[in-house]
Amino acid sequence: MRSRTEPGSLTTRLLISQIAVSIAMALTMVVVAAIAGPSLFEAHMHEAGQASPGVLAHSEEAFRTAGLISLAIGMVIAITGTIVVSVLIARRLKRSLTQLGDAAARISEGDYALRVAEGDSRELATLANSFNTMAGRLATVEGTRRRLLTDLAHEIRTPLASMEICVESLEDGAIQPGPEAWQILASQIDRIARLADDLGQVSAAEEGRLNLVTRPTDPNQLAETAVLAARDGFERKHVRLDLHPHPGDGLLVSADSARVGQVLGNLLSNALRHTPAGGLVTLSVADAGGSVHLTVSDNGEGIAPEHVPHIFERFYRADSARDREHGGTGVGLAISQAIAKAHSGGLTVTSQGLGTGTAVTLHLPPATTT
Repeated sequence: MRSRTEPGSLTTRLLISQIAVSIAMALTMVVVAAIAGPSLFEAHMHEAGQASPGVLAHSEEAFRTAGLISLAIGMVIAITGTIVVSVLIARRLKRSLTQLGDAAARISEGDYALRVAEGDSRELATLANSFNTMAGRLATVEGTRRRLLTDLAHEIRTPLASMEICVESLEDGAIQPGPEAWQILASQIDRIARLADDLGQVSAAEEGRLNLVTRPTDPNQLAETAVLAARDGFERKHVRLDLHPHPGDGLLVSADSARVGQVLGNLLSNALRHTPAGGLVTLSVADAGGSVHLTVSDNGEGIAPEHVPHIFERFYRADSARDREHGGTGVGLAISQAIAKAHSGGLTVTSQGLGTGTAVTLHLPPATTT
């Protein structure tokens, strides 16, 4: 079996190539001078009136000797300078590339906090910045993955613990088999099933496996349907729900009505959960030119600035103390964002801080007319 040969050093190849080019240039100069120099020198001597063979021979010999000595000295200086400059450049390039290689190896081992210094040239600086950006994104992904696994384990462990307690109580005779016990078990099973379904929806949306059926749709109709579906919950909590449709006619979006209804329902549910009795939630429709905005705004709890960038992450909760049994599985906004992106749109959230309310906007592309 043929053994794999190690590739040569880039800096060594660069140095050798620079020296080779310098030698080739010097030899070219020598050959050109040897061929063209004597004839040109003789022609100039004839023009100057020096036609004596002895004088011409002596002058040509002096010219040739002086030229060769000058060329030799110039070649030595040029090659020496080329070697020195090439060595310096090659060493600096090798140092930068070695630093990047070592950093890449350490990042592959899990040291995502490592960053490299910018190089002393524009290209190396761009490479270092790109590398640091990649390392930062890997660190973010790794942090999200760890938090996801931790939260997923918690989400599964909690209902399983409740079921275990219920079963032990049944075995010990603390509670009797009956509707109460079955209700406890059924509710926890439903919670695990809901979590699995939500995670499946997020994965399907993010991987482009959602079966969307998009068609030109009136956004006012989408908003009205969502408000009608959510009205009872708002009335029970005594929170006012207003609809502000787009005043014009002919505004259409390219959307899957069921999926967009799911997003709006989730946004209204979140707004209701974080708005106290007597508060106000508004669903408004606006034409933003390049897209159509459906905005759910409330005057409820608001979101602290440090939490805003993470709102659409799976399992992320700005209020970590909120009861997960009553706060959902924590992936509703992640599902909504994935559905919005599957429509070539997106979700954005704005809040001025705690106690100032929140506005979440669904961006949808306008329907193309043919």
